[in-house]
Order: sequence, then C-alpha cells, then structure tokens
Amino acid sequence: MPSQKLIFVVDDDQDIRELLQEYLSKAGYQVITAANGDEMKLLMKHHKPALIVLDIMMPGEDGFTLCRQVRHYSHVPIIMLTAASDETDKIIGLELGADDYMAKPFSPRELLARVKAQLRRSQFSTDTAPRYYSFQGWKLDTQSRRLQDLNNLKWTELSGSEYLLLLLFIENPSKILTRDEISEYLRGRESLPTERGIDVLLSRLRQRLGDNAKSPQLIKTIRGSGYVLVADVEQEN
Repeated sequence: MPSQKLIFVVDDDQDIRELLQEYLSKAGYQVITAANGDEMKLLMKHHKPALIVLDIMMPGEDGFTLCRQVRHYSHVPIIMLTAASDETDKIIGLELGADDYMAKPFSPRELLARVKAQLRRSQFSTDTAPRYYSFQGWKLDTQSRRLQDLNNLKWTELSGSEYLLLLLFIENPSKILTRDEISEYLRGRESLPTERGIDVLLSRLRQRLGDNAKSPQLIKTIRGSGYVLVADVEQEN
C-alpha cells in the first residue's frame, strides 16, 4: 500500500478528475486535482507531488506547455493523457520530457498500474544508485540527475525518462537490451509493436550524449536484437 504519495490530476474534464481522484485515493494515494494550468501552477507553489497526470488538450496553456515548464525545475514523473488517435501527441510529449502517456478513453486500472511503475522506478533509481557514474567522457550525477561533459565541464539537465534510460544502460554496460526490457524498466510493460516512444527517447538521449544518430558509437543499435552501451563505466560514491 503506498504511503500517501501525492498525485496531481490535471484535466479540464470534471468527470475524469472525479473518477481518478476516487480511484487513486482508494489505492492509497493522496490526490489533488486541477482544471487548468493556472490551478496547477498555484498547487505547485504549495505542494510537491510525487507524480502528475496531465491532460494535453485544455483551455489556456495546454499540457505540452505545462510539461515543458515543469521540466525546467522538477524531475517529477509525468503521465500525459491524450485524446489523439495517432502517435503525434505522444511523441511530442515524450520529447518535452513526459515519462509515459495514455490515450483516452483509458482504463483507470491500467493508469494505476502505470502510476505504480513510475513511482517505483523513480524511488528505486534514487535509493540504489551510487552518487556518480563516469563513462567515455561523461559523468552522471544520480542525485541531481544531471549529466556532465567532462571535456568542457558543462552540466545538462535530464528529464525523468532520459535519466532512467541512461541509468539502465550504465548499469548494464556491454549488455544488449531489448525494446521490451527497456519498456518494462521505464513503464512496467512491454513495448507495443507500433509504439515509437522508445525510439524518440533513444534519439533524445543520443543527442544529449553527442552520439551521431546515423552512426552511433556510444549507444549502438544491434539490428533485430536491441541496443547496447559500448563504454567502460566507473562508480563513485
């Protein structure tokens, strides 16, 4: 049973807010709802949520804008809700730093499973990782979730999903990771055949690492098998 972790549900649909508040509360979470971006920003000034369920299509500032703003100062897991039938909204959300997404209409039970998966991964990565990892000219700070280029000493902020994906590779150097293993680690489920979220996330992480997408040398694609980090990794507490 969760220890009253706080979840924000941000959606302009009152029925969805009430449904998720009741369902997540029964699962043991503390839930606060907001109908728009202004209400969410006010809540963020007074509370520190463990996770945000964020609708994309809202009056005023939409979910994309709010997600981008949150990522400037917080690594809180974000699950986005989209009414779009194609992958476009999902891909944009992931590029802006969202950790997962669900299409409307959705099953509250499946949403709960994804909430648990995100909270579990967020807590696990905080509790178990050493303070620093170094690999091939890069240094990862697991407390601040920042990545440092050791050549110019510049620090880069990582989104929650970027950090978790990099941590997965760093903790499994030279091991080929399948798409299903990556999706299971990030979202608690296997990757769907048509899902492009993993591709988007890998592309974004490679950009962070300056790894050429056409001929990557750090995170290589093993055709038909998966992906592998080709680097020696050192730990430092």
